[in-house]
Amino acid sequence: MTDTREPLLQIEGLTVDLPAHADRRHAVRDVSLTLHRDEILCVVGESGSGKSVMSRAVLGLFPSRHVQPSAGRILYGGKDLLKARPDELRHIRGNRIAMIFQEPMTALNPLLTIGRQIDEVLEQHDAGAREQRRARVLEILAAVNLPDPAAIVSAYPHQISGGQRQRAMIAMALALEPDVLIADEPTTALDVTTQAQILALIREIQARRRMGVLFITHDFGVVAEVAHSIAVMQHGELVEHGPADQILEQPRHAYTRSLLAAVPSLQPGARRDFSGQPVVLEVEALRKTYRSGGGFLGGRARRVDALREVGFTLRKGQTLGIVGESGSGKSTVARCVIRLLDPDSGQIRIDGIDIAAMRAHALRPMRKRIQMVFQDPYGSLNPRRTVGQLIAEGPIVHGEDKGRAMARAKELLGLVGLEARAADRFPHEFSGGQRQRIGLARALALNPEILVADEPVSALDVSVQAQVLRLIADIRERLGLSVLFITHDLRVASQVCDGVAVMKQGEIVEIGPVQDIYANPQHPYTRELLAAVPGRQWSSGLEQARAVE
Repeated sequence: MTDTREPLLQIEGLTVDLPAHADRRHAVRDVSLTLHRDEILCVVGESGSGKSVMSRAVLGLFPSRHVQPSAGRILYGGKDLLKARPDELRHIRGNRIAMIFQEPMTALNPLLTIGRQIDEVLEQHDAGAREQRRARVLEILAAVNLPDPAAIVSAYPHQISGGQRQRAMIAMALALEPDVLIADEPTTALDVTTQAQILALIREIQARRRMGVLFITHDFGVVAEVAHSIAVMQHGELVEHGPADQILEQPRHAYTRSLLAAVPSLQPGARRDFSGQPVVLEVEALRKTYRSGGGFLGGRARRVDALREVGFTLRKGQTLGIVGESGSGKSTVARCVIRLLDPDSGQIRIDGIDIAAMRAHALRPMRKRIQMVFQDPYGSLNPRRTVGQLIAEGPIVHGEDKGRAMARAKELLGLVGLEARAADRFPHEFSGGQRQRIGLARALALNPEILVADEPVSALDVSVQAQVLRLIADIRERLGLSVLFITHDLRVASQVCDGVAVMKQGEIVEIGPVQDIYANPQHPYTRELLAAVPGRQWSSGLEQARAVE
């Protein structure tokens, strides 16, 4: 069937070269796509598939002078953007084609207020006098459903939440009412309710302004929620392209089918009984308050009750998930349990021994029994040390012979699916999924009884995420580990957790077996979280199809 909508953007035979030392010749190879008015085109693929390079090529935003186009055209308004002069590109950027970046905290200037940053866009394109521009800024902030636009105008990026920062980025992108909006993973780091709000906002604005949206993502739940059409990329090439319903329900390419198969199900697995197992971790009446401002530095004093009377138990071999939105207190729980933070009050008992009030010298022997896997493996691994040194460091600190510790490090690399020779390489030489495996090996080096995993797969592609989750489950079974699993992704929680504790504003509002919580949530907040999972209806159909197979 012929598409009668107006073509806005045409990518024809685009090829972008990589440097000579790269693992392949092209970041993007011979890609052709057309974006129409009134269309949301989702470009899907894993890290390294070329989707972000392709989208940024539209605005000439190449990562370095060594990554440049060598063939093809990108047509907008009859003009080839690859041949446009710098001044022509400057006029088009933000004015006719705008972009929302993945991480607003790094894309926004921390030294300028939100209002000033949006005003800069208007000022650069001569959009009226100062008072006119200020009125326009307030209007745009209200259009993206930000509360109290007058206050947001004067706020700095660090003073507002992640969801509000993403809305501010969208406001900046829409300031000049562009024809084309490029959204590069705009909801990846957001919790489900904020994610649902941002997706609804993008759909609403796209329909109201009849824009074309190029939406870059690796999350098929998000794709099912917003896409009119889908393009699937692998290793820089376009492997499948078509209407959303066709790709989601009848994918033709094996790679597309593998991505869909890796999407975690919302249907929990079989119930496992731990009632006869000993309690290895017991948290009781845990409280933690953060205070800022006031005192010598001046300013208004602020108090946040991060944890309020939090309590739960973890049994041997069990995985307990702690879920909730950003700011719910779940990461604070993790850091208190492992004593990276000192709780204000309450008890944290490991095999009956309360570590909540222990001093550092007394705590050291207990640290061997509880270890942590962090959300960002790159940020938590020292870039100046080899992988072997990083894994062996803990045992050496606790008195183990260096030679034995390094031998053990190589064994652990094998356990997490990496080669022993990886011990001599540095963290930057590995992919995100491989670094997370290294972080897991480091946590296992001291033979802990309890593993605390704080959002360990939130930044990974679905296929890599599935591999790491299977690895964690396999190691849990082989080593008899108990796992405290922190996540905002309810799909992930359904697949790895035996029980779930739902947190809101520092309190556990509901706790129980994952099967019971998902099938019959009792608290309104739990129901709200489950209803906000992107692509929930599509997931139900996918799960039914899997069951038939």
